Amino acid sequence: MNNKRIFKVSFLQEDSVFEIYAKSVAESDMFGFLVVEGVLFGEKTSIVVDPSEERLKAEFNGVKRTYIPMHAVLRIDEVEQQGAAKVKPTTKETASKVTPFAKSLYKPQDESH
Repeated sequence: MNNKRIFKVSFLQEDSVFEIYAKSVAESDMFGFLVVEGVLFGEKTSIVVDPSEERLKAEFNGVKRTYIPMHAVLRIDEVEQQGAAKVKPTTKETASKVTPFAKSLYKPQDESH
């Protein structure tokens, strides 16, 4: 049995949906963020070059861990196999399927009581 866990993380960033694969996803010590460690990319020996994956490789080059705001996360899946990392532009159709979280998860306490 293979004990290596792989997570597919989909999140919004600048009018695009990013899909990355990582070894670890956890709640961060920084309030409102998830920490993603061990970002994985496809084989370097591949002849076919995917510009979307190359963009992500450049963006995450040298990154040990990344912190993603919880409200930007669309989905986290534990998968059996790693796929290709992707950047997809959001469209009117995909944007209508996404319901954002409330702007604030917690309301400040009323200090008058």
